Amino acid sequence: QVQLVESGGGLVQAGGSLRLSCAVSGRSFGTYGMAWFRQTPGKAREFVATINWSGDKTYYPHSVKGRFTFSKDNTKNTGYLQMNSLKPEDTAIYYCAAMQYGIGTAVLPNEYSYWGQGTQVTVSS
Repeated sequence: QVQLVESGGGLVQAGGSLRLSCAVSGRSFGTYGMAWFRQTPGKAREFVATINWSGDKTYYPHSVKGRFTFSKDNTKNTGYLQMNSLKPEDTAIYYCAAMQYGIGTAVLPNEYSYWGQGTQVTVSS
């Protein structure tokens, strides 16, 4: 059984930073590619970042590229999303997702097998 638990969300002013964590329980963490998505009420889940199973390949959409950094520590079974220069439009619930043998190219929610419960990020103007 694979479980994902996000933490690190909160309230921050525009221009500030937050680091989200996604702790993964279960075996073979080193084989999992991971991703972050975000969602606001009434909207579809939006892709934010992905990282491959070995942690050396990442991909970001234009909306966060250069501001967000995704990393993966296979010794701690944890993925991290460092978010800098936050904007009010980054406000959302952020979800962590995982898939086995992910190569860092999957950007659709239905490509991921495992999901966390979400953590709220609120950026005030």
